[in-house]
Amino acid sequence: MMMSWATLSVFVPTFLFVSLTPGMCMTLAMVLGMTQGVKRTLWMMIGELIGVGIVAAAAGAGVAALMLRQPELFIAFKWVGGAYLAYLGIMMWRSRGRMAIPDELNAGPAAGRVQLATQGLVTAVANPKGWAFFMVLLPPFLDGSRPLAPQLTLLIAVILVIEFASMLVYATGGKTLRNVLGKSGNVRLLNRIAGTLMIGVGVWLALG
Repeated sequence: MMMSWATLSVFVPTFLFVSLTPGMCMTLAMVLGMTQGVKRTLWMMIGELIGVGIVAAAAGAGVAALMLRQPELFIAFKWVGGAYLAYLGIMMWRSRGRMAIPDELNAGPAAGRVQLATQGLVTAVANPKGWAFFMVLLPPFLDGSRPLAPQLTLLIAVILVIEFASMLVYATGGKTLRNVLGKSGNVRLLNRIAGTLMIGVGVWLALG
């Protein structure tokens, strides 16, 4: 076997607990579930999962150690990404732009697939805490007596499955909130809640 069942039985609940904890990506999934619906939020999830896969693979291969020694590489990236998310949040708060919910819940143009996927990718890759987290989490579960590549591949696959399931839970929660508030005509309030959360994600990414 590429990895023992004992190791997996510890890794799965550990990462599940971490993944379900509210964070930038989970908050983003909830916001987009609220404003775009679960189906369109899947495009953001694709970008986020690609980003998480990149970060996890790099961390497992030791690249993260080099990246974290060059913090300026993160600074520009995360500030640009954070500013972009905050801008989207402001537009949503003002009920403007394609990310905002139109007055009629099923009317208006939706955000583009590339835009949504890019949001997820940038949020995952530009987060220094994500790099540091994977550097700490992955090594203890890697067995030096077994080939590294198969172990890392398996762990990343498990991570992506759990991450996807967690984002789906948050996106569904956002969709439920949209339905509840939308029925009472509180679309502006819904936009302001979503916008505030999006601004928070942007600030979190830039200053975290």
